[in-house]
Amino acid sequence: MSTSDYYWALPDGISEALPDEALRLEHLRRQLLDLYSCWGYQLVMPPLVEYMESLSTGLGSNLDVQTFKVTDQLNGRMLGIRADMTPQIARIDAHKLPHQPINRLCYIGSVLRTRAFHSNGSRAPLQVGAELFGHSGLDSDVEVISLLLNTLKHCQTPAITLSLGHVGIFRGLSEQAGLSAAQELEFHDMLVRKSLPEIDAWLAGSGLPAGLQALLQQLPRLQGSTSVLERARTLFTGATAGVHEALDYLTALCQRLVADFPDIRLHMDLTELSGYDYHTGIVYAVYVDGYGHELARGGRYDGVGRLFGQARPATGFSTDLRLLAAHAGDSAPVQERIFAPASADSALNALVSRLRSEGHCVVRELAGSHCHTAQCLSCTRAIIRQDGQWVVTAI
Repeated sequence: MSTSDYYWALPDGISEALPDEALRLEHLRRQLLDLYSCWGYQLVMPPLVEYMESLSTGLGSNLDVQTFKVTDQLNGRMLGIRADMTPQIARIDAHKLPHQPINRLCYIGSVLRTRAFHSNGSRAPLQVGAELFGHSGLDSDVEVISLLLNTLKHCQTPAITLSLGHVGIFRGLSEQAGLSAAQELEFHDMLVRKSLPEIDAWLAGSGLPAGLQALLQQLPRLQGSTSVLERARTLFTGATAGVHEALDYLTALCQRLVADFPDIRLHMDLTELSGYDYHTGIVYAVYVDGYGHELARGGRYDGVGRLFGQARPATGFSTDLRLLAAHAGDSAPVQERIFAPASADSALNALVSRLRSEGHCVVRELAGSHCHTAQCLSCTRAIIRQDGQWVVTAI
């Protein structure tokens, strides 16, 4: 890279939006906010930076290494540039809006991460999300997932697969097996990587009773259609009540989703444990054909506001506006442009003002400019003088 390249090059994982893409992103942003408003979700705009104590509390603790940190020059305290907006939304619910029995909140804004979540991923996503606070039953999980699926439907995203899991299954089996914190963490890492030979070897040398080994050995092999839930119920007959409650919950959730979204493919993955350190119930991710990473993610994380002064049930999802736009159907807005000549005529000025107030894009010719034709300015209509009147006509 030459010295001059440093003046225009962007850091890895950082991108910008030029006019066409920016118009598409802004159009989609407005549409999604209108959609969420129709569901009763209120827009909030958290600050770009907060004290690290807030950003690393509760839900945000696992994002500490993802957070860019700076020193506040006013008081010397450590500030963080948000890497995820969900902890901020939890703080707003617990501290700023504590008297509402149910809070439905949504947000769209930039976040910044020290590293992308996967290769070729963005370090500065335009995060989109919705969170529901104050309800712990099935209805709120169904509502939030339904809102996510309607988001993708609005974007005309094709071939959607919703992968579902429940952290209560792994937690229940780990507790039953008496795994130490270190063993649980080690086993969890192997499950996330789905390394079956490594799991089998680890269990064989764990010293656990054969029956418990067999239970844990089956866990990473329980993936597929909703029939996996019945197979798991049979395999885990001797498991704790918490495991069976989690399976019952997933079964009821799937029944509701199948009834409401018959075209969505459901995939059960009982080792779906992303966010395991803070999720308390269901976890899910959305995938689309031809893209090897998740398009959106969500789950239940009850009690996240405890350290902010109010422990509340919570469920929500988040995604990236750029990813949504990239996988959306052909719904790019077309902005029609009207050419107006370089004239100081008051009648022309009045017509231009009226057209703009009605929402039309009117581009004025600039006297002396080399680009002075309607075609040069990418206009499809023009204002011309006709019979002593200024009128708009097709080119």
